Amino acid sequence: MKTRLIFTFFFSILGMLGMAQEKKETKETKKVQEKYKPNFMVGFDVLNAGVSFFSDRALYQGFISSKIRGNVHAVAEAGFEKNVYQKNGYDAKASGPFVKLGAFYMLAKDPENEFNGFYAGGKIGGAFYNQEYMAVPVRGFGGSASSVAFPSSSQTSAWLEGTLGGRVQLFESNFYIDINLQPKYLVYTSKQDDITPMIVPGFGRSSAKFNMGFAWNIAYKF
Repeated sequence: MKTRLIFTFFFSILGMLGMAQEKKETKETKKVQEKYKPNFMVGFDVLNAGVSFFSDRALYQGFISSKIRGNVHAVAEAGFEKNVYQKNGYDAKASGPFVKLGAFYMLAKDPENEFNGFYAGGKIGGAFYNQEYMAVPVRGFGGSASSVAFPSSSQTSAWLEGTLGGRVQLFESNFYIDINLQPKYLVYTSKQDDITPMIVPGFGRSSAKFNMGFAWNIAYKF
């Protein structure tokens, strides 16, 4: 009788320990499952891509963003641009890829959907491209106007870029419309024969250090 009681007590202890361990593993598994929740968004600039079919500028760009904490989102952009510059005696063309990395802060958002709202932020951009000058104006003998050509060369440029925009969900789907303005300031560029580039992929076509970009994206939230 005493032996039976001992065995009953022993197996009861084992059962209780097993149930406790199983409960602990269930909680840990649930905690891990709740910890990972996809919150990133992928978008493509449909406006500039569409305009590319009707102009000298071909611009294809997209982005991926993800909520980091609270109202702060990280964002990465990449794209390809091909453009020409024909103004004030210059005849140039450039093409190549570019990347941008940064973050933005949700200034105002929908209480029912934190991805709906307005945001502001900043990015660092860089481009690695090829450029060619078919004509660069120079002052000739006696004040006469003439031009010289330069062969294709590889160049690099970098800029700071602000972003101000908004997002809105399309009906009840995972698709969003994302529209933003991008004021830019060129902070570095390599030069070919001391000539400031007239086109920088991702930065735009401009002979000045300041420029303004615009994107109209269709995005999908995962």
